Amino acid sequence: MTDDQANMASPEKSKRPSGPLAPVAGSIRLFRRWWRVSVRGGVDQQAVIDKVREDSGFTPHFAFMTSMSAGIAILGLLLSSPAVVIGAMLLSPLMGPIIGAGFALAVGDSAWLKESGKAIVLGTIISILFAGLVVTMSPLQTVTAEIAARTRPNLFDLLVALFSAMAGAYAMIRGRMGTIVGVAIATALMPPLAVVGFGLATFNWAVFGGSLLLFFTNLMTIALTATAMAWLYGFRSYLSERQSQFQIAAMVVVFIALAIPLGLSLRQIAWEANVSRSANGYIKDQFGKRASVSQIEIDFDADPIVVNATVFTPRILAGVAEQSSRVLSRTLGQPIAVNVEQFKVETGEDANSAELAAAKMQEQAQQAEIQVTRLRENLALIAGVSVDDVTLDTSKRRAMVNAKPLPGASLASYYALEQRVAAGAKNWTIKLQPPAIALPDLIITDGAVAPASSRNLDLIVWASDRIGLPLGMTGAIPDRSVARDALKAKNITVAQESDAVIPGAGVKLRWLAPLEGSNLQQ
Repeated sequence: MTDDQANMASPEKSKRPSGPLAPVAGSIRLFRRWWRVSVRGGVDQQAVIDKVREDSGFTPHFAFMTSMSAGIAILGLLLSSPAVVIGAMLLSPLMGPIIGAGFALAVGDSAWLKESGKAIVLGTIISILFAGLVVTMSPLQTVTAEIAARTRPNLFDLLVALFSAMAGAYAMIRGRMGTIVGVAIATALMPPLAVVGFGLATFNWAVFGGSLLLFFTNLMTIALTATAMAWLYGFRSYLSERQSQFQIAAMVVVFIALAIPLGLSLRQIAWEANVSRSANGYIKDQFGKRASVSQIEIDFDADPIVVNATVFTPRILAGVAEQSSRVLSRTLGQPIAVNVEQFKVETGEDANSAELAAAKMQEQAQQAEIQVTRLRENLALIAGVSVDDVTLDTSKRRAMVNAKPLPGASLASYYALEQRVAAGAKNWTIKLQPPAIALPDLIITDGAVAPASSRNLDLIVWASDRIGLPLGMTGAIPDRSVARDALKAKNITVAQESDAVIPGAGVKLRWLAPLEGSNLQQ
């Protein structure tokens, strides 16, 4: 037998590589054969595709669950409650169409891809608009810690989405659907969308853009990772080899495009953490072991960067702030201004006690700030004005606002609104100035204000104190005399009187223009 005949008789033998890499190549061949027979062979591809396709379309159930999930998510974010936010993640059905889009890309099914894309787009729009609607109707519109945490995506967020998507796709392929619950929590698709709605409703474009980037990162990473996992498990594709290569190249480009800004964000976060660590360490080293750095606040948006530190120390040191500024600026290569507030304590235990007291005071100050913010928002809401129209004097604990006319509202309505706010703001003086609407009548019987009119008398006194306009009164002389004395006892002066008989034996009161009242008094 010739050499050519031998090679033709044993083609497998001729293809086997020789040399030092032969064992590695053989191991790779064995692994690929095992993967193809043992792993791929145990997957019912048609059943998986049917299941994924079933969960990836837009239905009324999908729309309802998406909106409910968005509502729960935004409420949890506004309340800064992680438990409520997790509940929204469990309800969110967005994971289905996103993984469906990934599988549709893998098998080259354009109709399925359009169906999944439609569900993703409509689900996203519904989530943003519903969350924005809840924020618009809510008196709480401040950026909480839960909201702020979803406005600065970084490379770690992409990695979390990547690993979660691998777990989700594996769970779909291997029939372990219970894992999807954990994946939904990890990728957190709904909370970023709710934050997008918050940013849109409050016109906070920094929050809007940051949270939208986080959602887009999760969406693209999950979809493309699902595509790669489907390829890995050998799902049949209707695409040509060239089209498949184009898909792979597009996926790589998308991942790189996402990784660059997220990597830069992560680098900035790491740099800020380094500044905080360096500032804390250097300031503490100057005071020694017996001192305690209670608090460090850094304003990275200032120019130069400002570091504010609070230190409890047995001895007060001079020039610490200036020295720290020079060293930190030289070490970090950027101008940094340091302010150090020193509190003298005798021992380390005193420092710990003082630090605990300072932390408690800071917590109380934060609670007071939250109370002031809520008071301002509540007053603005009931008065029908913006929060900028509410006047607060925190030193004297007084709050004032001028209410806009509300359809069908009487003086009693405005008084009830003021009392409602005052009941929730202990130790505050609340003054809601109503519009100058009609005053109630006073009924006079047996030479006195009738008990049925005592409520009206209180409303007239309250409104006169809030509005400050002069009063005019019409009625019979005896009735006017009784009403005048009753108002005078409450320090309310009637500027003008006119004689007329009022049906029901009473008097009518009205507002006068300021100049009209002053002329009459003169």
